[in-house]
Amino acid sequence: MATAPAWGTGAILGYVTLQRLVELAIARRNTRRLLAEGGFEVGRRHYPAIVLLHGLWLATIWLTAFGQPLHLLPLALFALVQALRFWTLAAIGRRWTTRIIVVPGEHLVARGPYRFLSHPNYVVVACEIALLPAVFGLWATCVIFTVLNAAVLAIRISAENQGLREHAAPRERMQRSAIG
Repeated sequence: MATAPAWGTGAILGYVTLQRLVELAIARRNTRRLLAEGGFEVGRRHYPAIVLLHGLWLATIWLTAFGQPLHLLPLALFALVQALRFWTLAAIGRRWTTRIIVVPGEHLVARGPYRFLSHPNYVVVACEIALLPAVFGLWATCVIFTVLNAAVLAIRISAENQGLREHAAPRERMQRSAIG
């Protein structure tokens, strides 16, 4: 297997890094708006661990991917996961944040991938954390961060489910839309 050209590695990692930075800006805007609408944050204590985990994951890949072979199957799967990411973000829309913000009485999203999964964004993140290092054959990075992410997500999903169970309205029946 040939070593990936530096520009190819840089393009893939640049895409993921830029995507995360844009998403952080969107998440901050959405968080401020949801809080202004009477929402509140749950699970705040574990949020720094998520930020640290994602930062270390991306930094580790940046530091170790250059000069590694490019594995096409994980790259193709990563591209498919990006489609699921965009579908998920389109479905949740202005409610999407990197924090858990609950707006009391608001109905849970029931369109797009939320028709099939309670937490499709976490499925996306779990796949990305495993697949991006695999694109470059960084198997140890793949395993270590997948295990760490699973531990953090177990805490996060529990906190999110509890907050939603206590304060959100049940899923609203919605007609299928073009995105969902």
